[in-house]
Amino acid sequence: MRESKMLRLFAALLAMAMVAAACGGSDGEAEGGGAASGEAPSFDEPITIDYWLWDGNQQPFYETCAADFTANVQPNITVNIEQFGWGDYWDGITAAFASDSAPDVFTDHLARYPEFVESGVLVSLNDFVERDGVDVDQYFPGLAELWTSPDGDRFGLPKDFDTIAMVLNEDMLADAGITTEEFANAEWNPTDGGTWGELIQRLTIDTNGVRGNEEGFDASSVEVYGFGLEGAFGAFGQTTFSSFAASNGYVATDEPWATSANFDSPELAETVQFFADWIAAGYVTPIEDVESLGGTTIFQSGGAATQTNGSWMISTLSGDATEVPVAYAPLPVGPEGARASMFNGLADSITKSAENPDAAWEWVKYMASPACQDVVGSGAVVFPAIPSAAAIAQEAHTANGVDVSAFTVHVDDGTTFLFPITDSASRIEDTVGPVMQQILRNEGTAADLLAPAAEEVNSILGS
Repeated sequence: MRESKMLRLFAALLAMAMVAAACGGSDGEAEGGGAASGEAPSFDEPITIDYWLWDGNQQPFYETCAADFTANVQPNITVNIEQFGWGDYWDGITAAFASDSAPDVFTDHLARYPEFVESGVLVSLNDFVERDGVDVDQYFPGLAELWTSPDGDRFGLPKDFDTIAMVLNEDMLADAGITTEEFANAEWNPTDGGTWGELIQRLTIDTNGVRGNEEGFDASSVEVYGFGLEGAFGAFGQTTFSSFAASNGYVATDEPWATSANFDSPELAETVQFFADWIAAGYVTPIEDVESLGGTTIFQSGGAATQTNGSWMISTLSGDATEVPVAYAPLPVGPEGARASMFNGLADSITKSAENPDAAWEWVKYMASPACQDVVGSGAVVFPAIPSAAAIAQEAHTANGVDVSAFTVHVDDGTTFLFPITDSASRIEDTVGPVMQQILRNEGTAADLLAPAAEEVNSILGS
């Protein structure tokens, strides 16, 4: 992150803390004279709830939920939905918190919410959940607990979950004589890439038509990379290195809200070094191309034969507008003897800026219910947090001719691991992200460059 942006973020977070102090912190009491305990309130006057989200693909289905909510549940509450792109979304929400002008409700992310909790700008949902008897066990195991702070305050109800899988260009696989099943059965290791690496080499083609596993392959002039990085790694590598590192034995933090992290892990260094070496060998897209063009754009334009990506991208990768025939395969089995996929889940949070937290809660509760999650599931955009609604999503994908079992198998067989939850994710990203870029540019070894970064991260978390 450039210095100017860091200064803006620091200023915004400082202002957030000042706002939080004025609001009295996250003590679980609903602001604005609401009825967070006792009987559910009635709403005799018209109320508008402002709700923000970043995914334009999901917006139409939440608009349907909002219409149903007003028509069938709370006729005096209208929901105004605003959608922003990912970067603008988080810049906007941070600035809105700083000025006490945040929306009533917003889609929250595990990488962000601990910092919001620390700044005291979110409303605890404990009293609401207890009063209305919301069953937090109705969601996939572990999702609801992710949104509970060490103090026991709950700051979100799960809306969906996501996993990671291999994304394959079927035409390129056919040209190389490779089947989807070969990827589904592939094994990976950081030494030579294993059978997964052999497939990636066969899919790589230089500008003379020579494949990566053939004599005469020119790594300096590649037309199609066997594997395309989805993004520029960053600190947590959700769609890039995380699955490979975890299958190699790496654990980012020993527990949620930990006061230290394991960025000096030999297993992480081995994994990141593998990708740096394979970029240099011409089998993996250079980081410069990923940063300038975008990993998914490279894949969809035929510059890479495979990538790893998240389940939220299925409708983009397999939609009617795409010209690339796509298949999905589970992630490769790693040296630890199992696959591994990061398990992330979004939730909806209420802000201290909400003028009527009770009304905001009614909308949050509805989005977290089967009534709304069934609607979202029918859109086949994401997998809802309630298993029955997720089954609807899977059936919708099947009806569209898309086999998404490569994403759900990780949940079915228990090979998921949680997104690291810390109260300093943005500071960790600022520290580790540039180091990852250095490694992928071969400006130093992973072991040498990650060691001092790990010390700085542990200093941040321990402060």
